[in-house]
Amino acid sequence: MNELTSIYNLAQVIKRNVQKVIVGKDETIDRIFVALFTGGHVLLEDVPGTGKTLLVKALAKSINGNCKRIQFTPDLLPTDLSGMNIYNQKTSEFQFRPGPLFTNLLLADEINRATPRTQSSLLECMEERQVSIDGDTMLLDEPFIVLATQNPLDNYGTFPLPEAQLDRFMLKLKLGYPTFDEGLLVLSRFREQQPLEQLEPVASKADIIQARANYTKVHISDDMLEYMLRIVEQTRKHPDIALGASPRASQALLRAVQAYAVIRGREFVSPDDVKEMVIPVLAHRLLFRNASQLRDQQAENVLGQILNQVPVPSEPLLKG
Repeated sequence: MNELTSIYNLAQVIKRNVQKVIVGKDETIDRIFVALFTGGHVLLEDVPGTGKTLLVKALAKSINGNCKRIQFTPDLLPTDLSGMNIYNQKTSEFQFRPGPLFTNLLLADEINRATPRTQSSLLECMEERQVSIDGDTMLLDEPFIVLATQNPLDNYGTFPLPEAQLDRFMLKLKLGYPTFDEGLLVLSRFREQQPLEQLEPVASKADIIQARANYTKVHISDDMLEYMLRIVEQTRKHPDIALGASPRASQALLRAVQAYAVIRGREFVSPDDVKEMVIPVLAHRLLFRNASQLRDQQAENVLGQILNQVPVPSEPLLKG
């Protein structure tokens, strides 16, 4: 069994375990695996009560990792995230009391309810996997990813996330409401017990770290690299877009399509992988000339146009 087959099997085992708690949402779970295996961060935008917190907790239990939740509010301070040095009168020394950032899966709930100052304190830990406090730098545990939930901006008491912070999120996803049949299964499953309490680990943190070291072995041809770059460049030239996708975005797209391919059981990247990942990776990074309350829909429409315009590499070139 090669390394890529091991990653695929790992994803399937974890997915089956998570689905003991979460009903449906196959595509969303696969995309969260993309972030988990690449070390990316996820922004979940949806209405309350759709299972975002439950999904993160189920994933943490499945990999035997730690999960901490922060409820973001307007009065939250940066030290509430990172922790602080506290003076111990008995020892006459300062002792560091770590904050919730020191975990494996950090659920940042309603992240856009906090002030920009507090939101910006996440940038260092998201990018550098470290926290600086009083001149000392402390590394965070691995694996470490942030899964942040965001309310729609028309909700009361929300602050828009800075563009620099949005660019740090590899993916932006939505869970959405369950179908009628899925809703019925949810009620049946939770009628007598809480499935999360019975959930057991099926993998380890070391398995995830190993997957991160090997997913880049997925083959991606030069033609596919050019295909992705043409899509990214079109976002910079489109007349409706004021700020297109950055080089960081193109690198995120590369990592995402490689991980998505192996999760789908393949050892090479296909055009379908790129098409599946373009909107989750790029849409939230675009800034439009005419501001619209339907920014997500506008971004999806524009990216759809770009995908229709950019020529797709021919099949024989994919494996060459």
